[in-house]
Amino acid sequence: MRSNALDMPLSAAVEEARTAVEEIAGPGEVGEHVSATADDLRLVTHRFTAHKTGYRGWEWFATLARAPRSKKATVCEVGLLPGEDALLAPEWVPWSERVKEEEKD
Repeated sequence: MRSNALDMPLSAAVEEARTAVEEIAGPGEVGEHVSATADDLRLVTHRFTAHKTGYRGWEWFATLARAPRSKKATVCEVGLLPGEDALLAPEWVPWSERVKEEEKD
């Protein structure tokens, strides 16, 4: 059963999430806490501003889970995700659609 309710022990585990992200980020690349979102029952994703060269608008994330009746957060996954203002590569176009007619032969 999916729940959109934010798990309180996991939403409060901001420092645990930050520590997990800092293990893969470079020094000074993890900024302020942006959000905590309920992904499912006892599953929360924390997002932090990324201060990483070449990743303007991206955010670090750490997804945390916990067992029933436990208050201990476990890190499931960490990484980078594009935020609303992220600079993204343009949609890929196949070579056959990009090349000019005279270049095909």
